[in-house]
Amino acid sequence: MGNASSMLTQYDIEEVQEHCSYLFSQQEIVALYERFCQLDRNAKGFISADEFLSIPEFSLNPLSQRLLKMIDGLNFKDFVAFLSAFSPKAFLQQKIELIFRVYDIDGNGRVTFKDLLEVLRDLTGSFMSEEQREQVLSHLLEESGYTRDALLVLDDFIKILGKSDMKMEVEVPVD
Repeated sequence: MGNASSMLTQYDIEEVQEHCSYLFSQQEIVALYERFCQLDRNAKGFISADEFLSIPEFSLNPLSQRLLKMIDGLNFKDFVAFLSAFSPKAFLQQKIELIFRVYDIDGNGRVTFKDLLEVLRDLTGSFMSEEQREQVLSHLLEESGYTRDALLVLDDFIKILGKSDMKMEVEVPVD
């Protein structure tokens, strides 16, 4: 499973479905496999950073470099598991866990004010000054009961974002 010359068996499809907690239908998994094979230009069984960057929507994303650290070298099964956080059927906690991983720049399980500032800088570019970013983040943290010195863990993100009506969805064309 994973290179363009192989085909998905019914067993493969069911295994991937189970791996992604049944957030994608069998038809969607087949469509994702076809897209995976298109991206895996050298039929290595995984997608490299360069191959991900060939997707215009991905390469233009201000967080693409952070996301690349999470997805470079994914095989098909892990590719689908990563995308499952974007499924309309995904639980809010799955979405928050992905967001936490984006903000946890060094992967130590904690997000600092500096980490938050770096991501906001990536998102806003020159549209906000550094002072404005710091004010926005300080205000957001204070509203949530935290200070600039707080080390946020996943449970904190769940507490802060868990009440939101967050939309993080991707459509899988199956035609």
